[in-house]
Amino acid sequence: MPAAGLSRLAPAKINLFLHVTGRRDGTADHAGYHALESLVVFAQDAAACDRLTAAPADRLELTVAGPQAAALQEAGDDNLVLRAARLLQPMNMAAGNPRGAALALHKTLPVASGIGGGSADAAAALHCLRALWNVAIDDEALAAAALQLGADVPVCLQGRAAMMTGIGETLAPAPPLPPFWLVLANPGVALPTREVFAALAGRFGPPMPLDRRPGSAADLALLLRARRNDLEAPARFLAPEIDPVLAALSAQGGCLLARLSGSGATCFGLFAGQREAEIAARSLARAHPQWWVAATAAG
Repeated sequence: MPAAGLSRLAPAKINLFLHVTGRRDGTADHAGYHALESLVVFAQDAAACDRLTAAPADRLELTVAGPQAAALQEAGDDNLVLRAARLLQPMNMAAGNPRGAALALHKTLPVASGIGGGSADAAAALHCLRALWNVAIDDEALAAAALQLGADVPVCLQGRAAMMTGIGETLAPAPPLPPFWLVLANPGVALPTREVFAALAGRFGPPMPLDRRPGSAADLALLLRARRNDLEAPARFLAPEIDPVLAALSAQGGCLLARLSGSGATCFGLFAGQREAEIAARSLARAHPQWWVAATAAG
């Protein structure tokens, strides 16, 4: 067991498109869950990541710090990081190692914001604790277990661009994507995923997988425009604060596409290059100091 502990970034997950194609019936596994088709990418810059550290300890404990820590305190023992740790703890004890872990989460990503922060934190905890506790579980079995924590946790365990189908458990490599940058902006509104899906009210759309490899960031934006985020309309109905975020992103020089990520309220603007994205992020942060804003490469 490493004496000094382990640390891992938990990057924001961005849904470039998200099609809600149906719902599992009452006899299927995960009955009531929605069937999805989504192209997912992950932030590459630390400004759009949480960070989890795990160190040896006699019991399991979690401390949370960082600019978004206060919003997470209300979760208490139901925090996804602790739930992830408890998922692995029986395997740790079965291996003859009953010790706990001191977990420290630096929370940068806004909570309930459509960019998978909690799922990414849980995935980081699973990676760190598997190594810290030397738990004998391979990636496939770990992903299957992680689905108990939430539909986004398996893709966050993988942490690279992917096509998600099913309820999120079926993952395939994304088609090769060109270099591009994202500006993420959240108006400071928590938007629980369950409420957004409820507001969708059973309106499902057809799947539309990418039918070719995009040759540039502009080409990628063109392909994305032909696809959807089916949760955007119900999210904007529940949180009108999203509308000015989308408008502000669209107005930035070099923005090729502005869209909601996941169930919101975080939106993204797609840019071809780093300079344009960073200028846009600085402009948004100055004009809207109450918003959370970050520029990042994606992949």
